[in-house]
Amino acid sequence: MSDAATATDPTTGASWQTRVLCLFLRLAKRRRWTTAAAGERTLARAKGDPTPPRSLTRHREVTTRTVAGFAVHRVLPRSGVRERGAVVYLHGGAYVSEIVSQHWSLVADLADATGRPVHVPIYGLAPQHGALEARALASRVVAEAAAEGPVHLLGDSAGGGLALLAAQHLRDTDGPRPVGITVMAPWVDLTMANPGIDEIEPYDPWLARPGLRPVAAAWAGDVPLEDPRLSPIHGDLAGLPPITVHVGTRDITLADSRLLRDRVRAAGGTVHLDEVPGSPHVHPLLPTPEGRRARARLLAGVGGVA
Repeated sequence: MSDAATATDPTTGASWQTRVLCLFLRLAKRRRWTTAAAGERTLARAKGDPTPPRSLTRHREVTTRTVAGFAVHRVLPRSGVRERGAVVYLHGGAYVSEIVSQHWSLVADLADATGRPVHVPIYGLAPQHGALEARALASRVVAEAAAEGPVHLLGDSAGGGLALLAAQHLRDTDGPRPVGITVMAPWVDLTMANPGIDEIEPYDPWLARPGLRPVAAAWAGDVPLEDPRLSPIHGDLAGLPPITVHVGTRDITLADSRLLRDRVRAAGGTVHLDEVPGSPHVHPLLPTPEGRRARARLLAGVGGVA
């Protein structure tokens, strides 16, 4: 479903596989976010290993450079570069968790589907690092990737918000601009104040605002949460490249994804909202029928724009 109203019940329309996965997420994942104390514990957890896995490096050439003190991996298609240009991918994880296998799987698919290298910056995470540093890094990586040709910018969840921030920053500083932006369930407002979230949150099997608030505060540091350098929904949305948003109806980012669509269009921009009934957070990364179909649409869209 795209740019259409959904049923009142956000779970309507989901496959049985998605329903089972949502039950698993509620039992295994949501407890990390249900209270502020749980969010603090998540913030304090040790970070994962961001090294590209053997499943990726075995079949594709991966090189690593250092930009502003952070590793940036460049992943080539399995069959080698076929097209001019590049993709920059910013992983999610609420700005507190490292890149994981599901992200790397998508990176591999992006490289193979587009025939272009995919640049993956491993930006610093909260509480040791913060938003302005990550925005500067992401913008610099896009600018460097532009030496290879047109750049398509992607991100999921927190990485989706960061992708939009980088695009706004490059526009405002006359840097090289991406030719397209694709985001999955982007975290575009660290305040999470949209009243539309109230209706969705009880159905989200994964995320909840109480646990996300301490993470947002740590990521922001001394900068107000509503500052447009942290929350792109509060910034200028004019003059951005075409944007595609993938989001499910069982995802608290849905309300702000719809608001993003409306504000981009009001600013004269182009945006397409790919809204899937019954799906949870970042469903194109998940092994469900809806997720696989959305992933195919995502890959086709990136290949068609870059």
